[in-house]
Amino acid sequence: MADKINVKLVLELRQANMSQRAIAASRHISTKSVAAVWKRADALGVSYADVADKSDDEVYLLFFPDKFRKETVYAPVNYEYVHGELKKTGVTLKLLWHEYKDSAKDGVPVGYTKFCDDYAKYVEQNNLTNHLTHKPGVVCEVDWSGKTMRLNDPEEGKTHPVYLFVAALPYSQLAYVEPCLNMNEQTWINCNIHMFEYFGGVTLRIVCDNLKTGVITHPHEGDIVLNQCYEDFSNHYCTAIMPAGVKKPKQKASVEGTVGKIATAIIARLRNNEYTSIHDLKTDVAAALEDFNNKPFQKREGSRREVFEANERITLRPLPAFPYEYAVWEYGRVIGADFHVTYQTCKYSVPYRFVGKTVDLKITDSMIEIYCGHERISSHKRFPSYVRNRYDTYPEDIPERFQKTEWNELTIRQWAASIGKLTLAVIDRIFKSYRTSEQGINPAMSVLKLSKKYSSERLETACELALEHVSVPRYSHLRAILAAGQDMEYKESKKQENESSPAGFVRGAAYYGGDDHAE
Repeated sequence: MADKINVKLVLELRQANMSQRAIAASRHISTKSVAAVWKRADALGVSYADVADKSDDEVYLLFFPDKFRKETVYAPVNYEYVHGELKKTGVTLKLLWHEYKDSAKDGVPVGYTKFCDDYAKYVEQNNLTNHLTHKPGVVCEVDWSGKTMRLNDPEEGKTHPVYLFVAALPYSQLAYVEPCLNMNEQTWINCNIHMFEYFGGVTLRIVCDNLKTGVITHPHEGDIVLNQCYEDFSNHYCTAIMPAGVKKPKQKASVEGTVGKIATAIIARLRNNEYTSIHDLKTDVAAALEDFNNKPFQKREGSRREVFEANERITLRPLPAFPYEYAVWEYGRVIGADFHVTYQTCKYSVPYRFVGKTVDLKITDSMIEIYCGHERISSHKRFPSYVRNRYDTYPEDIPERFQKTEWNELTIRQWAASIGKLTLAVIDRIFKSYRTSEQGINPAMSVLKLSKKYSSERLETACELALEHVSVPRYSHLRAILAAGQDMEYKESKKQENESSPAGFVRGAAYYGGDDHAE
């Protein structure tokens, strides 16, 4: 039997100015069904405000009375019995639903989701305490506990606040705690990563507070807008981020309660310890956390860890092959004529057809990803921050006309050797400064072409002079020397020193491994 459309929800989303198409897409229902609700609402003159206090079934009955009577002949559920059975060890809503379904005779059995939802309503309407309405592996609740611990800095004589990231699985109540020196975006993302690693798997949903590092806007009506990095994180782990309603702490009661219990179990336990290292503090918090999770429940058999291992671990979805990496974005970079984009002085190639295009960079600690529009056009391993002026070029990105040039590293070195050993030394250093030999071809050729304008002899002398002052002489260095005649002054000065004091100046071409010329 097909599920009935949630008429009340459609009306609520309509009041939030969502289009029929947007409602259908977001709730996985047909546009035709949404249009039918809108048409019926207009005919009845009914808006969401008119039915806000009614139940879903009451609203459906109002809109489609014939369909309601036809579609909802459900077998009744004894929720008083369900509530009593849940107090027994090992009994779950899933088990009770299967038993109900097998015994249902008077009508069609309700689905598992409705079974759980109706039980939750029963508990709420009767002011009962419900510990087991949560399904294992579905929800994880996360929050900051605030300024709860201190870290001493003996050098400055100051103390720094330490914040606790707290997460809890509502079904088993298993907790995760991590002390942090700040509550910024990167710390928040990393704590969420470490949390899933601690649990050994991923829940279907994360319920969080409306903190700015995770949620940009959470209006009473309209779409919730998540922080881009937090949304990327959720996509990587295939989990849904569901911010709790504003000023509705009961929507994440597990973590709210865990914060108070953690304060007693961990903070109070470590209150007399003084810490000067965040590493030492994390070690002790981790040990106290294990004791907290292994401590037996007071009103329930077992411990958080035992319930988790027995019933919840197997329901978690597997971790991705690689953990999410926090990323920053650089926008509006233009691809130069050399088909590379620059980040922190290093250059990364893209396919040549993107020359002149504007791209965005996604930067992590290990990777550079390049996007044109929403298409990722290239990705490179990122050079360490201390590396300067390096190229990372993929051969397939190089234009065909460049690949077919008659000049290569071998022929260029042969030309340099024909000029002199010092020219060859300069060319050697140029090639070694690049990741691939293709990247050194143009810089090396520009140096050697100076011999056509100034002669091979002068270029050799200029290379000798440049090598005394620059680790990797370039075209700009050598051209400046030759244009100013510094090479000739240097050669004359060197000649005079040798004549006046033969032992006073011994560094010549032989110092670099050979004669001044190689014919």
